[in-house]
Amino acid sequence: MSPSDAPAEPPVRTRRKRVLDTLRIGFLVVILVVVAVALWSNWEEVRGDLRRLGPATLLSATALALLSPFFTVLGWRVLLADLGSRLHIAQASGVFFVGQLGKYLPGSVWSVVVQTEMAARLGVPRRRSAVVGLLCIALSALTGMIAGLPALPVLLTRGDAVIPWWSLLLIIGVLGVLLWPPLLNWGIRTLLRVLRREPLDHDLTHAAVGLSSLWFLSSWLVGGLSVWVMARNVAPDDADASRLLLVAVSGYLLAAGIGMFSIVVPAGVGVRDGVMVVLLTTQMSLSAATAVVVVARFLTVLADVVWAGIGWLWAKSHHLLPGDTTPDPDPNPSS
Repeated sequence: MSPSDAPAEPPVRTRRKRVLDTLRIGFLVVILVVVAVALWSNWEEVRGDLRRLGPATLLSATALALLSPFFTVLGWRVLLADLGSRLHIAQASGVFFVGQLGKYLPGSVWSVVVQTEMAARLGVPRRRSAVVGLLCIALSALTGMIAGLPALPVLLTRGDAVIPWWSLLLIIGVLGVLLWPPLLNWGIRTLLRVLRREPLDHDLTHAAVGLSSLWFLSSWLVGGLSVWVMARNVAPDDADASRLLLVAVSGYLLAAGIGMFSIVVPAGVGVRDGVMVVLLTTQMSLSAATAVVVVARFLTVLADVVWAGIGWLWAKSHHLLPGDTTPDPDPNPSS
């Protein structure tokens, strides 16, 4: 193992880092307080809309919300296999889902840190799993933003004006270029060089980037459908069905993508929800939109916790959790 590839020492908590973490936590607290006050002041209306959802709708929305993270781990697994570490779906789930809970902590990369340490116990080089973790976040956010762009005019103009179609195509083209494998490989090499780490064994392939992006897109679409099945139950009878589908599904993708890019708060809490409320209120009342968004956020957290619980049980039984003293199966997991 080369010195440059040795496991990195825990970073020193500088004063700047402490200040940034304090600001992030403070911002999150402010958002949660504002949401709580809004719910309290409009609780009677929101409660009525929550009752209108019904058990069948909630079960359907829950099933879709639970399916969404599974597609994400499939995309993560494709990228890891393409770079040289093929994990069984049980192993991949144990590593990925436990690490995913780290996204709820300030700092934005804790999920990658946990996944890297757990994967090392399966013989996956640390720099490889770290690169895949960051790629997963980037590709997932980009695919969500691209598929969510049809809802952008509604967000910017509340549907009162039309944004030129060529401007949307321009944005799609710019985002699409960021998914181009040669550019991604150049970015990976540059990042590792800056961090003084050895390069990866080989580059990402076009097939892997395409397939993983398809899995990430499927995850977003299923999550958007979870919102849509609830939105259609609380929207007024005269609501435009096609517009409702647009703001619920494409709008969810746009809001989630924006939330992933907002590193100020953990898991985009408040950012995604605020964008979704703005979009949904073009087709329904504020109380109805609030009810949908509150339940959608709850289902997202529920799905993360359920899958993390399943992953934790598997990881615990195979001694993959951080702090376990069982030796790594690979004597050189950091290479």
